Amino acid sequence: MLTVVALAPVLLVLVLMTVLGWSAARAGLVTAAVTLVLALTVFGFGGEDARVGVAASLAGVLAEAGFIALTVIGIIGPALGIHYLQRSTGAAARLRQALAMLHPDPRLGAILVAWFFALFLEGAAGFGTPVALAAPFLVAAGMPALPAVAAALVGHAAGVSFGAIGTPVLAQSALVDATGAELAQSTVVYHLALGAVPVAVMVVIIGRAYGHFRGLWWWGALAAVCFFVPYGLIAWFLGPELPTLGGALVGVLVFSFVLVRHRRRVHARGESGVPDEVVTTHPHPDARDVVTADITVLRAAAPYLVLVGVVLLTRLIGPLREALQSVTLAWELPGGFSGSVQPLYHPTMLLTIAFLAGALLQRASWRRIRVAFVTATLQLGPVLVALVAMITIARTMTASGMTEQLALAAAGLGLAWPVFAPLVGAFGTFITGSATASNLLFTDLQSSTARALALPELPLLGAQGFGAAVGNIIAPHNIVAAVATVGLTGQEGKVLRTTVPTALAYLVLGGVLALLFVL
Repeated sequence: MLTVVALAPVLLVLVLMTVLGWSAARAGLVTAAVTLVLALTVFGFGGEDARVGVAASLAGVLAEAGFIALTVIGIIGPALGIHYLQRSTGAAARLRQALAMLHPDPRLGAILVAWFFALFLEGAAGFGTPVALAAPFLVAAGMPALPAVAAALVGHAAGVSFGAIGTPVLAQSALVDATGAELAQSTVVYHLALGAVPVAVMVVIIGRAYGHFRGLWWWGALAAVCFFVPYGLIAWFLGPELPTLGGALVGVLVFSFVLVRHRRRVHARGESGVPDEVVTTHPHPDARDVVTADITVLRAAAPYLVLVGVVLLTRLIGPLREALQSVTLAWELPGGFSGSVQPLYHPTMLLTIAFLAGALLQRASWRRIRVAFVTATLQLGPVLVALVAMITIARTMTASGMTEQLALAAAGLGLAWPVFAPLVGAFGTFITGSATASNLLFTDLQSSTARALALPELPLLGAQGFGAAVGNIIAPHNIVAAVATVGLTGQEGKVLRTTVPTALAYLVLGGVLALLFVL
């Protein structure tokens, strides 16, 4: 009975968003209220520890939810600012032209952004940055907003296990008797074996958005090979820090080289390079953008190039990274409720630098900067409500023992456990929005269950890391952040209806693979 009650908030928010089509804010507020009531009445939340009490426990959960929501808003705000400034200065239109010069087929430009650009940002920064920048970039390049969000969510998933310079795997290695290199090897095999799933789904999303699939499957397969070969080699031989970042960098260079060669051959034959059936124009907000005469491609790309440079400097130069990470803002309340952030190392700082540097290098007027800032800021109110509601659900479930109850019930599956191990990882990300948090939450469970069932430990730890990565594409507050950057706040359920079937198929295949690995 307790397991059914603990599962109720997850099922409720899914039904409200996908079946009834409620916005994340509305569904989140209702589900948060229900979760709090269940936590207080069924799980005795706050009542077991007289030193804390119900009121202090509720305050602690809400404080954590508000704090985490603000750290996510800090990513969305400057990402939106970059988007609006790019439109205002004509940089977005210039980059559309540049993508067309690389290859005239807009579908291939979409693969570059939704796959390689999103994966690079995941490998370097993580924490919501990939979708917050890739989705509006896709919209600016001519893709409808909903498919843009879905493509970016699916496109970056394979890199999440080694995102933010390997943070999810490094978090695991601190909890178990296994090195980061061993965990990297046990995790990467899932992504290499099943990497065709996100690529195929991304190709379907892009093909439908542009109205045709001719030739697109071949390019999707090439994009997969260009990324997964260096990604797999780096993970297997070098460890968890650089697979996603290195795979994206090497992959985009090879893919772009093939694109240019293909464009030249096509033009030599006097062909356009774009199938006649491909729809190349869409009624999206950027359709009215015009190219400013004096803006070069380098200046148009300035915010993104600065972001790449700052990311590489702050993530790969050890002394600088350590200096930035040494500054921490932290707080703690009675009952163990707490929060912390490294403001100089957080993606908020990176994106803010990119926004300001982009404005300076593009010689944007003060009026354009102010309008971009104000326009972005005014959109954050409903997003903040949705984030606080969703994170309140997650923190209440964790603090009250609901999450632990679900995990223990799952562990009771016995020898069928490997099939469900990736689902546990995805569940952790679903309720926290973070693969790292999921690994911190459930790595011990995976390890202890493996020992209790006399199963090899590393395949189950790899399944945990794999599932935690897949969970990113269905985590509600990730989707909230994604739709906010393309002006679709309130339509989160439509995105979730696209990504949930993908995630379930991906996870079931991962579970079958985990079972084969432990037999």
